Amino acid sequence: MAVHDHPHRHVRFHLPSMRRPMTAHQPAEATTPLVMTATSAHVLATLRVLTGFVFLWAFLDKTFGFGYATPSGKGWIDGGSPTKGFLGSVAAGPMESTFHDWAGAGWADWLFMLGLLGIGLALIAGIGLRIAAVAGTAMMVLMWIAEWPPAKHLSDGSASMSTNPFADYHLVYAVVLVALAAAGAGATWGLGRAWARLPFVSRNRWLL
Repeated sequence: MAVHDHPHRHVRFHLPSMRRPMTAHQPAEATTPLVMTATSAHVLATLRVLTGFVFLWAFLDKTFGFGYATPSGKGWIDGGSPTKGFLGSVAAGPMESTFHDWAGAGWADWLFMLGLLGIGLALIAGIGLRIAAVAGTAMMVLMWIAEWPPAKHLSDGSASMSTNPFADYHLVYAVVLVALAAAGAGATWGLGRAWARLPFVSRNRWLL
């Protein structure tokens, strides 16, 4: 996606039309293209960087225990487990026992942390957005299942306090990741253009 920063220039994307080809009697508006302005590109870039920081900060806090979500002295480098607390507290849903088995496992900790780091860096740098979208969507879906919003009650009978039986922030993040990749949002305020020109990326478009 080529986006120019000049305020008076636009990148035009023509959407395929289901109508018959325009005749001389059809109005010009029938072929009006979808326009992405420089402002739109900057908004998407801002969304990309902020979303990337969400993932990167989660990695850093869980690794070093900055005292936010992860208490000081309980970070990964201190011997703490990034997955034990969350997966061990799962109390609803069809994978409750499975998540309990995964909680604190070394392979689960490494996959989770590498996922947070990789997705965060990819989004901030504006490269590999397609891979980040796939990995991030898989992660968000698993976390959605772990929290299981459809449940009105937990396995012990207490109220789940779910605020919505389907749509929660995990699904919102997943959609944002897909949208950023589909829009090629790494081209603005990112390394997306330079990344796309690399020979091995040009030959393997799934790396974009």
